[in-house]
Amino acid sequence: MSQRSLEDAIAAAGSAVALARDSQIGPYVYPAVPAEFSNWREEQVAWRETCALFDQTHHMTDLYIQGPDTIRLLSDLGINSFANAAVNKAKQFVACNHDGYVIGDAILFFLDENRVSLVGRPSAHNWVAYHAETGDYDVELEWDERTAVNPSGRRKIYRFQVQGPTALDVLAKATGAPLPEIKFFNMGVLTIAGHAVRALHHGMSGAPGLELFGPWEERDEVKAAIVAAGGDFGLRQVGSRVYATNTLESGWIPCPLPAVFSGDEMKAYREWLPATGYEATGSLGGSLYSDDIEDYYLTPWDLGYGSFIRYDHDFVGREALEAMEEPKRRKVTLAWNGEDVARAMGTLFEKGGPAVKYIDCPLSNYSTWPNDRVMAGEHEVGVSTFSGYSYNERSYLSLAVVDSDVEIGNEVTLVWGEEGGGSAKPVVEPHVQAEIRAIVSPCPYSEVARTSYAEGWRTQAAV
Repeated sequence: MSQRSLEDAIAAAGSAVALARDSQIGPYVYPAVPAEFSNWREEQVAWRETCALFDQTHHMTDLYIQGPDTIRLLSDLGINSFANAAVNKAKQFVACNHDGYVIGDAILFFLDENRVSLVGRPSAHNWVAYHAETGDYDVELEWDERTAVNPSGRRKIYRFQVQGPTALDVLAKATGAPLPEIKFFNMGVLTIAGHAVRALHHGMSGAPGLELFGPWEERDEVKAAIVAAGGDFGLRQVGSRVYATNTLESGWIPCPLPAVFSGDEMKAYREWLPATGYEATGSLGGSLYSDDIEDYYLTPWDLGYGSFIRYDHDFVGREALEAMEEPKRRKVTLAWNGEDVARAMGTLFEKGGPAVKYIDCPLSNYSTWPNDRVMAGEHEVGVSTFSGYSYNERSYLSLAVVDSDVEIGNEVTLVWGEEGGGSAKPVVEPHVQAEIRAIVSPCPYSEVARTSYAEGWRTQAAV
């Protein structure tokens, strides 16, 4: 029998862990944007020192939801409060399974009355769509798939991020008028190249900036105007090679494994999910090994979303979250020891045996859902989830979740590479594991991001 659903795929593989560990898919794809416009080092520096233009048009799934039950649907699924939902606002939507573990998160845009868009990796979108289709909700859905799996060959809208210390100067010149004051996670409208452009105040690297979007057909003119305006302010376009590394400095974990692979209450959903979808084809990588897929699940607190939880409404997972004890883990940044990284890379030049698992630069992830063990002596104290190199910090960094008694400044050891010489993933060569020392550091790692995000996230959590 052909596999038609995620549940079929798990049964054929023997377990959810086996399915994900040997998936033939590598890391998440950032398509249709040149790898580099200049060089990735200076592109990283731009978002810290001048201005960076990120093209976010292609790699995220957009789900449009419209109808009188739109807010009720989202409220039934999101840990966030929707009491103050209003047009031209946005929030980080977070959805959990019945046991309180995160299925996915995405940015939720309140576009018009009873019309929203959900933007990000598709795991949260799929969960919302399932309930919209199987529940008693008067809503309509419109999918705009990311370019890598979009049969139309185009997107509904473009999406650009202009970010950095000179970003507002660039946008003021591009608009030819003073910029409207837009509060954090609120939206306004700019006019660029004669086109109305919606703008969200949403930072990626901690510096000032706006996320811009509008009709696909206007993308080239809008982008050209921004690039031209940026000539006097050090603007650099950011390529796909380095795009995702900005999160290492800003502290958002983009790749939690969706908590959908287990549990009787989730079986109907697994039967609804296709065998060709994100959840069924995504790959699990790294040194954290367990036969129980639930050992890879994360709570909202693990991901830094604890302050978003509001018990002013009923939602899937509420009872489980209320019953959980105080958070036992927290999100941190690990700053890798440069000598250990250099030693691991140096094995590429040693003949006579397998080298350490290749550490790519600037983004070192080699699976959809990276999970590497973090050790303090002989004790496992956490998991590293997303890693890469920051030229701004001159360090490899990773976003990790560690036990609450692991203090900032502690030295831990990250185990890099997979057990038994590697898995069946095509991106994994025969290799040996390496131990890399790391310093437990704040998250966000960038001081600019820490100070600028603090008030913004408090504001978003309040709504």
